Amino acid sequence: MKIGTPELTPHTLFARETLWQSWLDVEAALAEVQAEMGMIPATAASGIRKAATLDAIGIDALQADIAVTHAPILSLTRLLARAAGEDGAWVHWGATTQNVMQTGRILLIREADGAIRRALSAALLRLADLAQTHAQTLMPGRTNRQHALPITFGFKVAGWIEELSRAVDRLDCGGRRLFVLPFGGAVGAMHAFGPQGQELNTRLAQRFGLGTLLVPGRAINDLFADYVVQLSLLAMSVERIAAELYLLMTEEIGEISETLDAGTVGSSTMPHKVNPKYVVRVLADAAELRSLAAPAMETGRSSHEGDSATNQLLGAVTDRAVPLAWTLAERFEGLLGRIAVNAPRMAQNAGLTGGAIATERLMMLLAPKTGRAAAHDLIHHALERRPEGATLAQALLTEPDIARHVDAAQIDRALDPAGYCGDSARIAGDAAQMARQLAAALSDQIR
Repeated sequence: MKIGTPELTPHTLFARETLWQSWLDVEAALAEVQAEMGMIPATAASGIRKAATLDAIGIDALQADIAVTHAPILSLTRLLARAAGEDGAWVHWGATTQNVMQTGRILLIREADGAIRRALSAALLRLADLAQTHAQTLMPGRTNRQHALPITFGFKVAGWIEELSRAVDRLDCGGRRLFVLPFGGAVGAMHAFGPQGQELNTRLAQRFGLGTLLVPGRAINDLFADYVVQLSLLAMSVERIAAELYLLMTEEIGEISETLDAGTVGSSTMPHKVNPKYVVRVLADAAELRSLAAPAMETGRSSHEGDSATNQLLGAVTDRAVPLAWTLAERFEGLLGRIAVNAPRMAQNAGLTGGAIATERLMMLLAPKTGRAAAHDLIHHALERRPEGATLAQALLTEPDIARHVDAAQIDRALDPAGYCGDSARIAGDAAQMARQLAAALSDQIR
C-alpha cells in the first residue's frame, strides 16, 4: 500500500501537507483493518476512509488546532473524527501519537527509497557503458596522487561500480530493517488491543507492505539512524567518485570534462573560464549528507519506551537526510551522463614518465636472473643516477647488472605502458556486466 500523496519530490517529501496526509492514510488503514477484525463497527471504516483527506478536515483548521494543542496527531484525529460524523467515534482506536507519526514517516521514506534506487539504477547503467567503452583506454594509475602503474579507465570505473554495489547492499539491509510497522499502542505492548493486538499488528503491516517487530514500540530510533548512516555511506562512495572526476578535470590533467550546454559561462570576470557545473553540486550534496551520520547516531539514544527529545532530533535529521539522498542520487546520475573522456590525453599522461610507470614489468623480467629485491634496487638506482637528457632506456643500460640481462629492445617493450595494464580490460568488462545486473535488480525492486 502506498501513501495517498501524488507526485512526491525531494522538496515535498516531508512537507507539512505530505506528512499530514501520510498520518491520515495510517488512520484510515487502521480503521479498515480493525473493522475487518471486528474491533470497530464495519461501517465505521468507510466513513473514516472517506474523511481521511486534507480537503475534508481542512488544512487551515488543522494548522490552527495544532497551534493550540501542540499535539499534531491529537488535532488531526479530532478533526478527522468530526469530518467522519458518527463514524468518527472510532478514529485512532487504541493507537498513540508516535505509532502514527513513525508509520507515516516510514512509508514516506520508502517512497524516497524507491526514487533513490531508480536513480542509482540509471547511474549504474551509465557506469556500465563507461567501463565497457573504455575497457582498454590507457591511463595512469595513481597512488598517493603519483603515477603508479598503467591501467585503463574502464578499470577505474570498475572500482567505482563495485564500491557502489556495496553501498546498495548496505542500503538493502538498512531498508529491510527500517521498513517495519512500529504500531503497538502507547508503549509497544499493545495494551489497548487486548488479545487481538498481535493479529492487528500483523494485518496492518501486511496492508502497508511492511515487516513486523516483536516489540512494535516507540523507541525504535536506531532503525532510522541505521538507514541514515547507510545513506551517509552511499554519499561517501558517490563523493569519492565525484572527487576523482573533479580532479581529472583539472586543466593540467585534462582527462575528463563535463559536456555543458551551449551558453554556459564559467566566470563573470574571466572570459576564458568554463568551470565544471555538475560535479561540484554532487560534491556539495554528498559532503552534507555524509555529515549527517553523526547526528543520526545521537537519535538512537532514546530513554525507556519513548523519548520526545530524541524524536525531535530524529525528525530534523531524517527530514534533511532522505530528501538530500534523493537529490544526490539524481544529480549523480545526471553528472555521469555528462562525462566526456579524453582518451588521447589519458594516453599522453600515461607516457609522461617516459616509461618509468611500467618499470615494475622490467623488474619482474630481471627478477628471475637477479632476485626480485636486487632487480628493484638496480632499476631504482639507475633512475636516481639518470644523466640529464638521457632516455630511460639509456639510463637503465648504464647499469652493468641490467645491461647484462636485457638489451635496449627488451627494455623498450617492457616500458611500453600500453602493454602493461594487467587484467584491467577483463575486470572492466566484468564490472560492466555486474553494473547492468545490479541496475536490473534495482529496477525490479521498485516495480
